[in-house]
Amino acid sequence: MAKKKKKVFVVGLDEFNLSLIKQLPEFKECKILPAVKFSEIRGVEDFSIPDLLKKTEERVNEEGGIDAVVSYLDFPGSVMVPIIAGKYKLPGPSLESVMKCEHKYWSRMEQHKVVPDNIPKFRAFDPFDEKAYDKIGFKPPFWIKPIKSYHSYLAYKIKNKKQFDECMEEVREHIDYMVEPFSYIVSEFGMPKKISESKEKMFAETPISGHQCTVEGYAFDGEVVIYGLIDSVTHNEYPSFARYQYPSNLPYEVQYRMSDLSRKVIKQIGLMNSAFNIEYFYNEEENKINLLEVNPRMSQSHADMFYKVHGISHHHVMLNLALDRRPSPLENEGDFEVAAHFMLRTFRKSGIVKEVPSKEEIEKVKKKYPEAEIKISAKKDMDLDDIEEHHIDSYSYVLAYINLGGQTQADLLEKYDDVVKNLTFKIDPAQK
Repeated sequence: MAKKKKKVFVVGLDEFNLSLIKQLPEFKECKILPAVKFSEIRGVEDFSIPDLLKKTEERVNEEGGIDAVVSYLDFPGSVMVPIIAGKYKLPGPSLESVMKCEHKYWSRMEQHKVVPDNIPKFRAFDPFDEKAYDKIGFKPPFWIKPIKSYHSYLAYKIKNKKQFDECMEEVREHIDYMVEPFSYIVSEFGMPKKISESKEKMFAETPISGHQCTVEGYAFDGEVVIYGLIDSVTHNEYPSFARYQYPSNLPYEVQYRMSDLSRKVIKQIGLMNSAFNIEYFYNEEENKINLLEVNPRMSQSHADMFYKVHGISHHHVMLNLALDRRPSPLENEGDFEVAAHFMLRTFRKSGIVKEVPSKEEIEKVKKKYPEAEIKISAKKDMDLDDIEEHHIDSYSYVLAYINLGGQTQADLLEKYDDVVKNLTFKIDPAQK
């Protein structure tokens, strides 16, 4: 008699991540189901957390039960996991520990308790307070960010009060898109009053700079394990990402220090039975590591890189934790020594996309580089402003995501340059 498959529900299920999950050895014992589909929480004008939870409950009931719940997505995916796990008494992190990561100001307060020398100065503020600039308490330059955002949405580097006031107009118009659903979780699920009753939806922090790197790890059975470090390479003139590259080029001594800091922070937050990733800056001149942010999930942007290098994606870690099992170590059994997730951007302020790569162009590239994964974000005749919000930061628009592998970094970058030359994008000025 065939063994009954475990019903694993995914918050934000999409075809790309499903294709990687299907290649895991654990897949044969699982039935992968959508708690919420990717299209139901991304590229939508707004979403209701209660409605998404109700939809999940209906799908669980239709399947006759649930054995595990996972997500590789930022909010609301990361926050829905502990809520669903708690409701059905499944393995997973506590909601409060996840919120201590996702609420960026609360997270800073927790980080300050254990690694005060490795974080910037920070201060929360109400974006609707006319005196907010004066109350921040430190002079520019500084960054302003929502207490909850993704892909640098509504994050700005402030140089003076005039720029701050201009940015506040944009912030006030769009801040509720992310913060209101997030505030629902804070107020409805018993978070501390200092968090739930706060009007401070934005916070400011002093700049940190250097070589940006992300630590991937997990917490299980009281132990915090680090299994990979990924470089985040930005464009020369902008703070927008050009690519993620794995493995990291940082000196091993620096990588060990980042790993130690990560263990301290995760234990302070109390995150357990969960994957996580923590972003850092390493300032080589000062030999100093600064922590940027903590995310209580695996990064899906890194998944294909792990697959290319290890022969298995780190969905393996996510899935085993959800099944209450310690993940096996990742072996170097992939086809490549190095891999990257590139973001092909335009830094135009506005424009109309008049031409995008044809199927023939993409097929030609993939024939030359079989490992290439290409996802086009822009569409023909689309205004750049209409590219879905999760593809946008405050400085640029992502036209395409390109995943490649190589035997050396030079080999990898040469491939990318060749791919870009063979993909046609044309953008005309927007008509006034």
